[in-house]
Parts: sequence; C-alpha cells; structure tokens
Amino acid sequence: MDMEILLHLQQFRNGTGAIFADFLSKMTYLADSKTALLIMAVIYWGISRKFGTFLLMGWNANRLVNGFLKITVCAYRPWIRDPRIVPFGKSIGTATGYSFPSGHSTNAASLYGGGMMWKKFPGILRVLFGFLVVLVPFSRLYLGVHMPQDVLFGTGIGLLVMWLTLKMTELLENHPEKDWIVPVIGITLALALGVYAASKPYPADYDANGILLADGAEMAYDTFKCVGWGSAYLTGWILERRFVRFSTDVPAGTKATRITAGVLGYYAVSLILVPLVRDLFAGAASAVVSCFLQMFYIVFLFPLLFACLEKRYGRAENPD
Repeated sequence: MDMEILLHLQQFRNGTGAIFADFLSKMTYLADSKTALLIMAVIYWGISRKFGTFLLMGWNANRLVNGFLKITVCAYRPWIRDPRIVPFGKSIGTATGYSFPSGHSTNAASLYGGGMMWKKFPGILRVLFGFLVVLVPFSRLYLGVHMPQDVLFGTGIGLLVMWLTLKMTELLENHPEKDWIVPVIGITLALALGVYAASKPYPADYDANGILLADGAEMAYDTFKCVGWGSAYLTGWILERRFVRFSTDVPAGTKATRITAGVLGYYAVSLILVPLVRDLFAGAASAVVSCFLQMFYIVFLFPLLFACLEKRYGRAENPD
C-alpha cells in the first residue's frame, strides 16, 4: 500500500508534466538542515532569544532522536526498495542516510511546528506554520524520496519532541538552578549515540549484480553530524546562560548588525573552517568536529563576541 501511494503520486507528477515539482522542490529546502539552522540562528541572535533557544534545543533533540532511529531501523530509500520509483530531478541529492524517519519532516516539525506551538504569535501566523508542517512532508512523498510512514512518523515524533521541549523550558524558568541537568543528560546521550553508531552492525545487502545497496558507514554519517550539533548546543547553551546572558531587547539597528555579522560569520565557519576540519579528520570524526564547531559558533562564540563588543563600544538603549 505504501509503495502504491508513491507510484500514484509519481504517475500524477509525470502525467501533469511535473508542474508542481519545482515548487515542491523549493518547499523541501525550507526544511533542509542548513536552512533550518540558519533561520533559527537569526531568530536566536536578533529577534527573540527565548524563542530561538526553544527552537534550537528542540531541533537538536529531534536530530538526535532522528539519527538514532535511522541507524536502528536501517530502512532503505524507496528507489532501492522498488526500481519503479524514480525521484524527481536532483531531489535525490537531498536524500541522505537511511529513509526512516524523514529528516526533512522532523526539521519542519521542529522549526515550523515550534512556531505553531508558540502562543505569542498571532493565530494566522501559527496556521501558516501548520501548513508548512504538512507541506514539507508531502513534498518528500511527491518527489519520491520517502515512504509515507517515513514522513508521518518523522512529523509526529518531531512535534512530540517540540512539545516536550516547550514544557521543559517552562519548567526551567521556574527552576533555573536545575539547568545543569539538561547538558549532563543530553551530552551523555549524544556521546552514547556516537558510540552506538560507530559500533553497531549495518545491513549488507546486494543487488543482482553484486553491488552493495547501501553502505552503513555512509548512511550513519548524518547521525554523527547530529552528535556534533547536539553536544555543541548543550555545551554552548549552559556556557551562554552562565557567562553571557545576552538580550534581544535591543534597538533595531543593533539587531540588524548582529544578524548581518552573524550570518557572515556563519558562512565563514561553514565555507572556510569546516572544509579545513574535514581535511584534517576523516569519517565520523570529521562529521562530529565540523558540526560541533558550526553549532558552538551559533550558540556561544558569536553571542559572546557581540556581547563583549556591545559592552565595550556601547549601543543605544532600547526605548522600551
């Protein structure tokens, strides 16, 4: 039944000249990890520290859960399971790792589902976020890169984790002295996931020509990225709470300066520093270290930098 749904969507896509495919290809990029991470960083630095913290914490928790499930279930992609499935265009390039659960669906549930849960937003905006939570998973089906169960479970578990994260952040507001528990447990789980990913056996199935269907080490690469992101986030989060405590209640000019400088720095880290790290390390270590640096910059290093510069050179006080 699940494969039949994909085949019907593929038949519709081909029969209509793929008129919706370009649009849905663009929609899927709204939940690409790089896109989601940059959006959350901008929110965290210059729009709402509280909302950005919630999104980043929930997203990192979801990435760890998603990474664990992917290498535990080890489900093959649709075109591996059935050669009749032909993904649209270059969409296969966005389909990394094992298939279950869908990472894009989990990202959409984290970022846009988090916005849907944020009660300070007006109703119409929360409805729009809800629409994106549905549209992104559908785009993965339409493009032929995921099975229905992949996107349904990815969305469901993503929303559940975001709801639990929201409740945890509310609890920490009332008991801030207990915040150390979060990184202790979280980093321990992230490191345990790294050990699990490195030591577990992976399926070694071959096609009729003797070609390996999926390389387990390659499929686990995304999980190691999650280990780097998650451990860096929790380390940076507790350090920022202890030593920086920046505010987003600042004038619009300060916000704009932070965001511009932060984005430029993010691309410098991603395009210059990360490739250097990948040249120095290999395999799992490369994924963990490069993603650690990327996330640590977002959560702690850049906030520390702009907090020090704003304190040193001063800024206009917020009229509110």
